Amino acid sequence: MANAHSIYTPENSQPAPCEDGHAQERSLLGQVLETVHAGDLWIQDWNCCPCAFLCGSDSRGAGFITRQHAGLPCEGITTLRPVGRIETGQVAEQRVQVWDAQGQAHLFRRIQVKLDQATRDGDRGLYMLTNRPLRKASAKRVARLSRKRWTLETAFQHLEASFHSASKTLGYPKAALFGLCLALVADNMLAVVMAALRSVHGATMDQNLSLYDVANDMAQTYQGMMIAIPEGAWRVFSRRRPAEMVATLRVLAQKVRLKAYRKNPQGPKKPRPKREKITKTPHVSTAKLLKKRQVSAVANS
Repeated sequence: MANAHSIYTPENSQPAPCEDGHAQERSLLGQVLETVHAGDLWIQDWNCCPCAFLCGSDSRGAGFITRQHAGLPCEGITTLRPVGRIETGQVAEQRVQVWDAQGQAHLFRRIQVKLDQATRDGDRGLYMLTNRPLRKASAKRVARLSRKRWTLETAFQHLEASFHSASKTLGYPKAALFGLCLALVADNMLAVVMAALRSVHGATMDQNLSLYDVANDMAQTYQGMMIAIPEGAWRVFSRRRPAEMVATLRVLAQKVRLKAYRKNPQGPKKPRPKREKITKTPHVSTAKLLKKRQVSAVANS
């Protein structure tokens, strides 16, 4: 099976797609850094915490909030100072200094969250780095924004479960990457539908809503609508202004019966079993196998 992945970037930038689904995200950061613009705010995982990427973003005038990787060298300028608590634990802050490859120092803020409950990996403390000044983002706001980064991880779960972004029948890397891109477009459409529903039924209505059932209903109904409704009837929407389209979506959202899409109640989650690594037959990505075959063919010709 071929696989692929992509790094999301701010909406005024372009994603960094990769045919090799086993490639480490850090190998794509050189491409991503070229899309960083002044005024951006990047909220990212610790895989995006290399010194070159953080300092490069800082030099370009872009802001970031990133989970600190243990391998990032930094020097504390001040001691940790308690600043209060958020929903998940106590928050403290300090100033740190990081040097880039040219020896230039960059001054960042380091935010610590002492968790009330350990993560599933057993961590009791989380550390974030940011270059945003205190007047624009307090330590508690930085910690809360960092928590929202997990909504992106959840989005990829929806892509796989609801839109089949990782189809096992796609044996070619470019086909897998194209399938992922189509799933991303479908997820954007679902996001518009959910925004319309929230504007009518309240901001918390999706807490008990099954996104899988909503996406499944959209997919099943689409084929019938394309048969029953002539193609020309859809063109009216392409001529509408954004405000007019929003008004239409709100009218349609008022007619949706949310009870039909309620989540099924689930019991308590079981702890994840420890995975056993199999070293005899390592899983190699299709993109790497094809590239190796091409290199061998060129060398033998």
